[in-house]
Amino acid sequence: MLLSLATEPFIAPTDRDMLPSERRIFVRTHRTCVFGYRRRHDGPAMSIVYYIPTDNDELLISTMAGRGKARVVERDGKVSICVLDERWPFAYLQVYADATVERDHDLVVDVMMAVAGRMSGQQLPEEARPHIEEMAAKENRVVVRCRPYSTFAQPPRHLHRNDQEEKITHWMSGIVPWDASDHA
Repeated sequence: MLLSLATEPFIAPTDRDMLPSERRIFVRTHRTCVFGYRRRHDGPAMSIVYYIPTDNDELLISTMAGRGKARVVERDGKVSICVLDERWPFAYLQVYADATVERDHDLVVDVMMAVAGRMSGQQLPEEARPHIEEMAAKENRVVVRCRPYSTFAQPPRHLHRNDQEEKITHWMSGIVPWDASDHA
């Protein structure tokens, strides 16, 4: 089941690393990410996309079948998703995932409808479905299904004045398994 857009995105703590459960909440309550994948001859490819979280912690991304995202996922299956906080100061959460391409028509349309809702901030009415179905067929849309297996968090940092250097704290964050317990 696709999750609805959260009314309030999770705010990352500024005084400590995010707990594993907070990392999952951060991903579930935001909507944009930098989608990255390996290229054969160059550095990683990256694009900013909307994603749709599901109730079983998968992340779904709509794209055209002919685009690099879909072609590389079919070849490689490993992706990185850098979930962006849209508020200042920015926090981000890197998610490492196994990915597959899905061509199920109903899923493609459902994800496109959900993406439109995230883009506009309000759910699309059911009357829009025929238009979205037509667009999905015309653009040969597919869904990239991402199954997270680990995360890396970066807390928000901001200087309000240039004389605050001694007040900013830094710590090491680590890669944490997606399903890790808060009490590990």
